[in-house]
Amino acid sequence: MPTVAEIIRNIDKPSFSFELLPPLKGNSIQKVFRTIDKLKEFNPQYINITSHRDEVVYKTNEKGFTERRVYRKRPGTVAVAASIQHKYQIPVVPHMICSGFTRSETEYALIDLNFLGIHDLLLLRGDSSSRHQFYKPEEQGNANAIDLIHQVNNLNKGQFLDGTLMEPFETPFSYGVAGYPEKHEEAPNLDSDIYWLKQKVDAGAEYVITQMFFDNEKFFNFVKKCREAGIKVPIVPGIKPINIKNQLTILPKVFHTEIPESLAGELRKCKNNDDTAKVGTEWAIMQSKELLSHGFNLLHFYTMMATQSVYDIAGAIY
Repeated sequence: MPTVAEIIRNIDKPSFSFELLPPLKGNSIQKVFRTIDKLKEFNPQYINITSHRDEVVYKTNEKGFTERRVYRKRPGTVAVAASIQHKYQIPVVPHMICSGFTRSETEYALIDLNFLGIHDLLLLRGDSSSRHQFYKPEEQGNANAIDLIHQVNNLNKGQFLDGTLMEPFETPFSYGVAGYPEKHEEAPNLDSDIYWLKQKVDAGAEYVITQMFFDNEKFFNFVKKCREAGIKVPIVPGIKPINIKNQLTILPKVFHTEIPESLAGELRKCKNNDDTAKVGTEWAIMQSKELLSHGFNLLHFYTMMATQSVYDIAGAIY
């Protein structure tokens, strides 16, 4: 079976991929399967599955006092990936993140993925914990994505954390990384962000998937700067349809992306989420058609709370 990196490099016609979240703790995987059942008619080239660290939640106990608890709301990335690949025979790309995980926990997850026959990864630093104002690496964890890359590279060579040397895995891990057309929130500028992206590509990343963006010119500028910096691997645009009215303010805050005024103005006119989904879908169709016309044959969609919108977009462009 070709790696996802090989699939991406060899795509020569408009193609589709998308990202899923593992179900909330205690929920069934059937909602995930229903999303795939709805979107599989567009022949997804692969499916990404996100990974999540622990979070702080506040709950009222039986005595009426508020307690602060820390737990993971969405465990199960490895198991969900295995379930999807087994059920649908579609390549899966589980996310591996630094944030919230020790290097040992990462190694155990990688060993499990190897046993399951899953060797495609997306390597990310991950978001900061809600417990800290700024990003803080886990004790005994990888600090940044480049450190995670080195751990995966060492494991591909048969080198484990405790110094044990084994025969390299029969199928090495292949991986991509994230790119930020409007720069990562912590980067001082776009050029600096691209400098670090090149370090990750030089260390072994075989492709880049971008964070969501709503202005194609920002993406085209990002790709141009990447090429000028010597980044030659494929860059896959990530598309998120706006489908809920409050996303007009939430998405810029959470994902640090700018919504063009021409889109924001139309969204402000929307009276409800149905109106919002229509505007967001039309904008994403326009974005997608322009990206395809510029030779970006693979579009990657973020389905979070937007499965119907993604279906409508895919139906309009594929």
